[in-house]
Amino acid sequence: MSTPYRINGSHGRIERAGAGAADSDRGGLVVLVVDDEEPGISTTRDMLNSNPRVGKVLTAFDAAEALRKLRQDNPELAGRPSDAPLVDAVFIDVAMPGLTGMDLARVLFSFENAPALVFITAHGENALEAFDLGAIDYVMKPASPERVERALRKVQRITMPLEGTTGEQAALNQGSGNAAIGSGGQDDHSVIPVELGGTTRLVQRSQVRWVEAQGDYARLHTDEGSHLVRIPLAQLEEKWADAGFVRIHRSYLVSLNLINELRMSSSGYSVLIAGGQYRETRELPVSRRHTRELKDRLVRSPRQRRE
Repeated sequence: MSTPYRINGSHGRIERAGAGAADSDRGGLVVLVVDDEEPGISTTRDMLNSNPRVGKVLTAFDAAEALRKLRQDNPELAGRPSDAPLVDAVFIDVAMPGLTGMDLARVLFSFENAPALVFITAHGENALEAFDLGAIDYVMKPASPERVERALRKVQRITMPLEGTTGEQAALNQGSGNAAIGSGGQDDHSVIPVELGGTTRLVQRSQVRWVEAQGDYARLHTDEGSHLVRIPLAQLEEKWADAGFVRIHRSYLVSLNLINELRMSSSGYSVLIAGGQYRETRELPVSRRHTRELKDRLVRSPRQRRE
């Protein structure tokens, strides 16, 4: 018989009827929370225990303890299927003594059967590195139950596909939709986090018209404006090459699909970048060293312009 669920009106979240934070082993996702601060552990654990997608929550105060928890002889993980990760997901903070969250992530991703990784942290500047490592979500503190629910949907889509799930799990998966970023056909670099007034916004790569180098930073130019991100232009050039971005100058990386015209004048080459919804056409210089490659790319690459 299926377990009834209810809506908690005060928090706007789904709960199992009769379930509370103490109900820590009820079938569902097994999650390990890694945070060096007790308030962080308690808050995340309580939100996870209150969510019907979660069956068991384990905790660790640093990376070393987390790795000890992730042993096959850990009695807390008895009964896990042999072909499944030892835990379904790890919710991890970034700043910790000893091995940082990023260090731990690298170790976890080396596992033959790695768990899904969700960062939950107050440090927004590490988001790009986290997604580059393979994290499926990056949750900023203080997190809400609704935000944690969105992260769990992503975990569940990876670990519990609709086909072959129980009735309860399938019902929970229904309605998840495509609200989460990081799955559904996007690659690891199709979004880039930017800081705006203390909040982290994820900018779609498809929104970027060109990128301008500013020292160790890069400025993303979109239809709506520009965003400064803490990543060198050379690194973006490498990550976005397969998505049709091409280096035209030491200071510029442009979307090949938006190049309307390659011009030659007495001062050298330049390109015209198609105007966006709110922007006029922009002319950018092409350096001599990048001219031949740009010409080759323009000839070889079939372009699908945005309407």
